[in-house]
Amino acid sequence: MRTPPNAERAPRIIRRLAIALGVTLVAVGLGTAQAAAAPDPVKDTRTQAIEQSGPAPGGFASWKELLVTQEKLVKAADRISAAAKEQGGSGYAGIIAAPENRELRVYWKGGTPKQIDGLVGELRGEVPISVLPAKYSARELEREMARLTRKPGSVITSIAPLQDGSGLVASGASLNSTRSEVSGATVPVTVENGIAPKLITRWNDSPPWYGGAAYNSVGGGCSTGFAVSWGGVSRVLSAGHCANVGNVASDPTGEVIGTVGADNNGLDALLINAGAAGRVFNNSGATEFTNQVIGTFGSYVGMWVCTSGAYSGTNCSIQVQQVNVTLNVGYLITGTVRAEQTAHTNAVGQGDSGGPVEVVNTANTNQVYAAGVNTAIDSGTAVPCTGYVTTGRTCAWRMYYSPWSNVTAAFPGVTLTLG
Repeated sequence: MRTPPNAERAPRIIRRLAIALGVTLVAVGLGTAQAAAAPDPVKDTRTQAIEQSGPAPGGFASWKELLVTQEKLVKAADRISAAAKEQGGSGYAGIIAAPENRELRVYWKGGTPKQIDGLVGELRGEVPISVLPAKYSARELEREMARLTRKPGSVITSIAPLQDGSGLVASGASLNSTRSEVSGATVPVTVENGIAPKLITRWNDSPPWYGGAAYNSVGGGCSTGFAVSWGGVSRVLSAGHCANVGNVASDPTGEVIGTVGADNNGLDALLINAGAAGRVFNNSGATEFTNQVIGTFGSYVGMWVCTSGAYSGTNCSIQVQQVNVTLNVGYLITGTVRAEQTAHTNAVGQGDSGGPVEVVNTANTNQVYAAGVNTAIDSGTAVPCTGYVTTGRTCAWRMYYSPWSNVTAAFPGVTLTLG
């Protein structure tokens, strides 16, 4: 690990936000022009609640009321999905945890095992749960996804299982070509047209490094994710496509953060060797603040998340649409999550790659859970950028992120650093 220059100097506050999730969700050629002004003598640790804008969907009186329901549903979903995995996954198709439904929907092919029946009965004392029949199991759908995407010259750009177990949904730049490619599929495939996923800093952070800050490496400008520990060493999580093992990551002022020590492009996660703290940057308009990270959060269809990138700033009202999505960006990225900003304003953009995807803690909205890191955008859903760099980059309302489950698969034994 390279030691940051002036490591004994008092930490510095980030002066500007900026994020780009670009056509690699990486911002190229923006970092130098946006370098921060002279550093403040003390790193700012002010905190503030993250507020969701607009009316809450589903008839909820407030976003907090919705998120309280979501938290209960996701906790139950975590227990059921973990139990299904222990059973070998046979029959399990998927879960929809949309709080607007006010119930957890579990899809299963065939009869549910006694252990699952018992667990569902127990959890029904906490949340409403429906167990519904599925035509295909998740395992069957995943096998067919793998077969379709590994064809030489595949035109498929995105493919995911439907959580009700009814089949797959695939996309490609050409509707007819995609339909032709999936015509021999062994399960039903719904084809979407025009989805073209493309890979996507607060500007002057200092040790211990926070999430949502800007950094530059050989690939361009990206955002830092959450602080983690792996192999007993402090690391900073980010997106795998941002750099390679051995590359040096520096903030926009040139201060070295550290060297990339581990990289998994297939799951789009990397680790920078650096001292890091369990906090992330967020903002409300021009007001910047930081929030304590208190744990991890699973990703399920229907749940709501926020993003925080160094270029776009903090954006919320983003709902998960698909999980276990395989992207073809010139190589395959598996296990991602597709989410959409429901008002069709910016979710993330170029430069936001690697930045936090977070869920607000309903018991204390000054705190967040880690859901994953920004991976890609659908450039076919381009909208005006928000945040600190609003021109010269591409932003979109449909985005993809690498969930926490990808991080643990990429780096077994990794743990989140709590604030």
